[in-house]
Amino acid sequence: MNLLTQETDNIPWHRLTTAYGRGADIPQLIKTGQYEQVTNLIEHQGTLWQVTPWALLLLLKGLAGKMPEEVSSEEIELYLTVANTINIAYMNAEHTVETMNDLLNEKFLWPESEEDDEEWWEQEEPPGYEPEPFLGYYYFSFLLLKEAVPLFTAILNGNEKLAPAVQEMLHLLKPEDVRG
Repeated sequence: MNLLTQETDNIPWHRLTTAYGRGADIPQLIKTGQYEQVTNLIEHQGTLWQVTPWALLLLLKGLAGKMPEEVSSEEIELYLTVANTINIAYMNAEHTVETMNDLLNEKFLWPESEEDDEEWWEQEEPPGYEPEPFLGYYYFSFLLLKEAVPLFTAILNGNEKLAPAVQEMLHLLKPEDVRG
């Protein structure tokens, strides 16, 4: 499975939730390097949101085109924040949706209009926060970070300033702890 080759053109950002609303602004925030803002939207108080795996996909595709010295500490901090949120012991495919694209199934997406969002949040399980998709935000975020280990290793070896944070993140992503 190579998640990093997925297309990002048809992600319905406006129908995916963040810690503070919808994810429509995420592509532009990523494009302009506003990594701290992105971090605040995709992770909050130990929770990953609907947009998290998709934001990681977009970020990691961009990271693949950078030289190690071009990577900012804020971007690495974003990946480290997500990695710290993931409990590897629970990264098991049997409790989530089958594919990352299944997370974009209509039944998990929020309505086009944001008008009734407050009412949606008051439901016991708002759209996309049923156990299977919710665990999928963690599982597929983990798989994306795992697939990016070669990129992180190149940064570790090519950017002395970022090496400690990258080393910490690689330690969190230890492959021997993965169950699949």
